[in-house]
Amino acid sequence: MNYKSLFIIISIIFLSSCDQNNLNKKIIDQEISQKYKNSGFALVYNNILKDKKKITKKINNRSLLIFHKSLKKNSFVKITNPINQKMIIAEVISNKVKFSDFYNCVITSRIAEELSLNLHEPYIDLVLISQNSTFIAKKAKTFNEEKNVAEKAPVDGIKIDNLGEASEQTIKVTKKNYFEYSIKIADFYYKDSAKNMSNRIINETNIKNPIIKTISKTKYRVLLGPFNDIKKLEESFNEIKSLNFENIEILKNV
Repeated sequence: MNYKSLFIIISIIFLSSCDQNNLNKKIIDQEISQKYKNSGFALVYNNILKDKKKITKKINNRSLLIFHKSLKKNSFVKITNPINQKMIIAEVISNKVKFSDFYNCVITSRIAEELSLNLHEPYIDLVLISQNSTFIAKKAKTFNEEKNVAEKAPVDGIKIDNLGEASEQTIKVTKKNYFEYSIKIADFYYKDSAKNMSNRIINETNIKNPIIKTISKTKYRVLLGPFNDIKKLEESFNEIKSLNFENIEILKNV
């Protein structure tokens, strides 16, 4: 075998190796970009919900466990309260429990307490993390001390349904925490794709006013809303769920 032939063989092997490395990198990047995340309302567990058959299984209310419909059992998630940025690591104990699709998961009272969630508006960000992310878990277990700051802000009395309960309660909220949310259907690379989705919603549901929001030159978001009433928000959410879209999110308008 002459040197020219040997050089050609070595070059082919080297290029093949580079292509494989690039392919592996693309797969890894794709997996990272497709990591599950969802923003929406959590259902805070109590025994009344079980008695009223709004949930089919009990959970230890002092645990750091959650029910989730699509994540595998024993998966770990990071749950964040976007209002105060407190976060915690929780484990999915079951994905077989039945509860309203309006909620992205069922959490315990302890998790709600640790995150200082507003029980009338338990809005959370949920992200799936790998089981070997111990450094994240250790960091997330440390919570910021509650800030005892007296703020003088205008207060409005508004009526909001207590999520998870049938009764309505009148509570006081500051204007900056006013109830206003939108339903995110999906993000699209092309505006025409977003328009097609919008037309499908109009043609196949009773919803006639979807919005296309330009996030960037390559991201177009299809939204419903905004909603200032929890009942209308839930009705529209259930309506759009009938089209079997994956991972619909509820976004808090700020």
